[in-house]
Amino acid sequence: MSALFLAIPLTIFLLFIAPLWLWLHYNNRSSGSQLSSAERQKLAQLTDESRKMRERIQSLEQILDTEHTGWRNN
Repeated sequence: MSALFLAIPLTIFLLFIAPLWLWLHYNNRSSGSQLSSAERQKLAQLTDESRKMRERIQSLEQILDTEHTGWRNN
């Protein structure tokens, strides 16, 4: 009787709840990887800002290279 008491809920769980749970989990994962238009716009803005920052850093390094040749060693 105790084995039947445990087997029925376990069978229901494995046949109905577990597949639904897995389907919902992986369905949400695949749809979560797409960016919204606001997120794409923010990503483009951040990419542009990082490109500008990289150019500024390169300019500053060139200035320091010409004015203080050993600044990288300090």
